[in-house]
Amino acid sequence: MLELKQIKVAYGPATALWDVSLNVKQGELICVVGPNAAGKTTLINAIAGLNPLISGSMILNGRDLTQLPAHQFCDAGIALVPESRRLFVQMSVLENLELGSFIPRAKALRSQTLEMVLELFPILKQKIAQVAGSLSGGQQQMVAIGRALMAKPSLLLLDEPSLGLAPTVVIDMFEAIKKVNREGISVLLVEQNVSMALEIAGRGYVLEEGRIVAQGIAQELLSSPEIQKAYLGIHS
Repeated sequence: MLELKQIKVAYGPATALWDVSLNVKQGELICVVGPNAAGKTTLINAIAGLNPLISGSMILNGRDLTQLPAHQFCDAGIALVPESRRLFVQMSVLENLELGSFIPRAKALRSQTLEMVLELFPILKQKIAQVAGSLSGGQQQMVAIGRALMAKPSLLLLDEPSLGLAPTVVIDMFEAIKKVNREGISVLLVEQNVSMALEIAGRGYVLEEGRIVAQGIAQELLSSPEIQKAYLGIHS
């Protein structure tokens, strides 16, 4: 479905990603984990078309996205839930959700998709007319995910969805991500919460200083002594 081959991304003279390769198969839930400043957000923004590639290639469903303008990535089937949500806080929940469905194929299915989103996040149905800025952090994250789903993506990108949320809310959020994946939507999750990300993912990649330093089945990475020591504070 998605295949990155040796992509390189830079901010001026500073290289942020070095020859990163990864793939996401149809229906998979993949996570990319790593410490702060590892390049996780740079990576997910590159996949969303927001950071241009210096070199390498990016293929989605057989289509080369490497030179595609950023505004066409959504129509290609990619939707991003950015870090910190970035909602229109003075607009209603409904208006924020509808903003996700303006490409023609999504607009035609707006009613059905909205019903699916409100079934996934029932609390939003109760708050549909409220301004988004009045919601709790967890509810705002639900709106951000719902807005992305309104675009009818084949690949959903999630950048640090647990950031700033209470532990109990984080558990609910990860359950919702699993439900989205069970609907057949492929998910690429970038997350600093290593243990929870690897718990729900099928496969994982570890990114450090702009390079992939480990990859494999998520449960095997989770049980790796190196991962446990570096990210979970567990010493064998």
